[in-house]
Amino acid sequence: MIKLTLCHLYPELLNLYGDTGNIITLVKRCQWRGIDLNVVQHNIGDIGDFKNADIFFIGGGADSEQDIAGHDMKNIKSELKDAVEEGKAFLAICGGYQLLGHYYQNKDDTAYGLGLLDFHTEPGDSYFVGNIVVRTHDYHLVGFENHIGRTWLNGLKPLGHVVSGFGNNGEDQTEGLRYKNVMGTYLHGPLLPKNPKLCDEIISIALKNKYNIESLEELDDSLEIKAREHTLRSISNKYSSLA
Repeated sequence: MIKLTLCHLYPELLNLYGDTGNIITLVKRCQWRGIDLNVVQHNIGDIGDFKNADIFFIGGGADSEQDIAGHDMKNIKSELKDAVEEGKAFLAICGGYQLLGHYYQNKDDTAYGLGLLDFHTEPGDSYFVGNIVVRTHDYHLVGFENHIGRTWLNGLKPLGHVVSGFGNNGEDQTEGLRYKNVMGTYLHGPLLPKNPKLCDEIISIALKNKYNIESLEELDDSLEIKAREHTLRSISNKYSSLA
């Protein structure tokens, strides 16, 4: 049997918006294809032994939880950097996304990030909240954003460009970040149940890295498409064709 390993970083701290649903989606879409996806957790104080990890996931949390996770992540920075540069699949949501940059800042103080990638986040005057549609390289993402941070990519590539919503900062139409196989984003909902193409891209990256497998069996995504249609229509009927 084909086997993959997913490392879930700080699940006890960073799961503010039910982002564990992303883990469930990855597991099920692997399972339906006969792929065994083993999920291991990395929590505070654990040793950063990631040599067997094929996929990394980190979710979002409140500022206090981000501070705790961020301080502990400094102990595994070099191991995470190696994984990033090796091209391992890495999905980071909201606060987890911000932690990968040089720093994120709230209105009370500044909390420094890992500096794995050259970007930063500053506080805004109001929250960016609502459904969002994002155009990536060859498909559209649908999700929900809720963040006060304004992220600036400093020349790095975005995950996509905003069709409807706010995105990284509400000014340059960028959303998220894409560096090698790292994908950072503000999309909650959770993200992957409504975006099977992104989920399958993550699985495909892991399969290519570990087994040099180029193709992925197609699944029936009719339910996922209905969920996308519902969200898109709630924004505007003109977006329903993007499902």
